[in-house]
Amino acid sequence: MPHSPKAGQIHALPPNELDMPLGKKPRFGIKGGNKKESKRAKKRKGKASSLPEPCSAEDVIWRDVIAMLGQDVVDQALEDGTEFDSPFEFHQELEVEMLSYQTQLDWKRDVVVKAYKNFSGLAESSVPPIQATIGSPLQYEYRTKLTPHFEAPPKSAKKNPVLSETKPEWLKIGFNRAGTSKTMDIEDCPIATSVINEAYRSARENIATYALSVLSIHQSPKRCFRNIYTYKKGVSLLYRDSLPVSSASKTDETTSSSLDALSASLEAHVCITDHKATAREKVGDFIFEYKAGSFFQNNNSVLVPLTQYVRDAILPAPADSITSDSDAQPPTHLVDAYCGAGLFAITLSPYFETVAGIELSEDSIKAAKINAELNEIPKEKISFRAGDAADIFATVGDFPPGKTVLVIDPPRKGCDDNFIRQLLDFRCATVVYVSCNVHTQARDVGKILKATEGEEKGRKYVLESVRGFDLFPQTAHVESVAVLRLA
Repeated sequence: MPHSPKAGQIHALPPNELDMPLGKKPRFGIKGGNKKESKRAKKRKGKASSLPEPCSAEDVIWRDVIAMLGQDVVDQALEDGTEFDSPFEFHQELEVEMLSYQTQLDWKRDVVVKAYKNFSGLAESSVPPIQATIGSPLQYEYRTKLTPHFEAPPKSAKKNPVLSETKPEWLKIGFNRAGTSKTMDIEDCPIATSVINEAYRSARENIATYALSVLSIHQSPKRCFRNIYTYKKGVSLLYRDSLPVSSASKTDETTSSSLDALSASLEAHVCITDHKATAREKVGDFIFEYKAGSFFQNNNSVLVPLTQYVRDAILPAPADSITSDSDAQPPTHLVDAYCGAGLFAITLSPYFETVAGIELSEDSIKAAKINAELNEIPKEKISFRAGDAADIFATVGDFPPGKTVLVIDPPRKGCDDNFIRQLLDFRCATVVYVSCNVHTQARDVGKILKATEGEEKGRKYVLESVRGFDLFPQTAHVESVAVLRLA
């Protein structure tokens, strides 16, 4: 395992990656190089100074600036009103693709280190060494969902449409440039699966062209860019990699023979473009179905390592747990809050007597129930329950807290104070916090630990481990798994 620095220590880039081409280095625009100041800079200067929203991307950068310059320098700049008087124009775009994959993983570990240092409010002694980030089996062609978009033709183009064999200059189909609302034209996405890219390339032509249009009565039929002028407003597209879904409902008759037939078709993949259509994918030995436009993790290749890691964190070898007790009994009940389509509840179900998934979304509850049937998990063992945000744990009030594990996988904003209060009232033995935003995770973990400081033995939460997962290689994003136990 690579060397893991202590909390607060940051990896340095390897010498062979320090000398990058100019185009790959951070970009800074020298003021004065252009006579016209950017509109963004003018707008920013016109606003009154205000601190960024806690745990936002801007707040992360703000804290990095303080760490670099020092709190005194920043405070003085705020007092003098010179916080924006920098000789450079700052760009928030971050490129990591030019780095070796191991360096990306090291850098993402540093993101987790700094998140707990800056946002948890915990003493260094309360945070265990951050473990090395677990990489994705696929570093390219892994993303199973893509949502590009394009804008409607500008008014001038609508008034005078020009039928041409070449794509209009104003037509951009792709994604927004970082920090802007301008669309960047993307012909191919190297991190998306091949099935998605094939469908996307075909759709790009269909959006804009009308096959065999006649440009003139004196010419032979040719393709021209005509369809695009029929759009009255911009459109967001969906491309979801899926296993084939038969027209007959799988849950009408769930048998071993039907599962065998299903397994035989798992090598084929299709691309779904209808938000309301059913998508299907396999995670280990489990099959999941959900609406193509709904949320499901977008890197299938890393889901088995992720769910196995959560399993092993819940059921560690006695020597690995900070609450080791030779007489301790394994947990019997599992609660999967923010359960979605049931990923953790279903993949972890073989290790528990009783499993409950809790969700606020009725559509997610419906999908999770179908998936439990699809995987032949008895209704007596697993259930999915709609929870009221004001009293979400009331649905599992019959679960014994001392033998219960809670898995939470909230949205980027993390857990609100009401949820944390209910979590503390329920006080289950183990909490596994899976997060797509390590900064809000660090904040929430800090709140949980500080709320139980000074309590008697067996009532105080301790942070056992924190580890990053790279669900999105070649990007700056990192997921994080934190394990808390009563001690």
